[in-house]
Amino acid sequence: MMDSPANITLRQVADYQFDVTFGESWPVVRCDEPAPLGKSTGPTPQHLLLAAVANCLSASLNFALTKFKQSAGGLVATARAHPGRNEANRLRVQRIDVEIRLGRPAAEIEHLDRALAQFEDFCTVTQSVRGSIDVQVAVFDATGRQIK
Repeated sequence: MMDSPANITLRQVADYQFDVTFGESWPVVRCDEPAPLGKSTGPTPQHLLLAAVANCLSASLNFALTKFKQSAGGLVATARAHPGRNEANRLRVQRIDVEIRLGRPAAEIEHLDRALAQFEDFCTVTQSVRGSIDVQVAVFDATGRQIK
């Protein structure tokens, strides 16, 4: 259930390498920092943040479309972090840009405008991080036309 707590276990392997366990039936993910701190043996915490935001937005758009008995025809999302320094000169993710591409032309999807108007509100992760990180979302249809 979405309102039940999510749990992970993180175990240090060596230096900046950590194995993340999401559950007994799911594969372990090795995370690491890039050189010179780490050895780049896996995604960084920043990658996991991007994956969480892009995944949640994609699932939310899929949910919004299925409410209207519509299909996107497959979704592909990309996310890019824009790090920068805060007032204390600490490195932070200041903005995340997410592009979602539909697998069908917009003209073939009924009620697309209504789904696009509401899907971001369903995204728990994006709405949770927006208090401190600017998240910009663009949606394109299968013809490459930007529809949001």
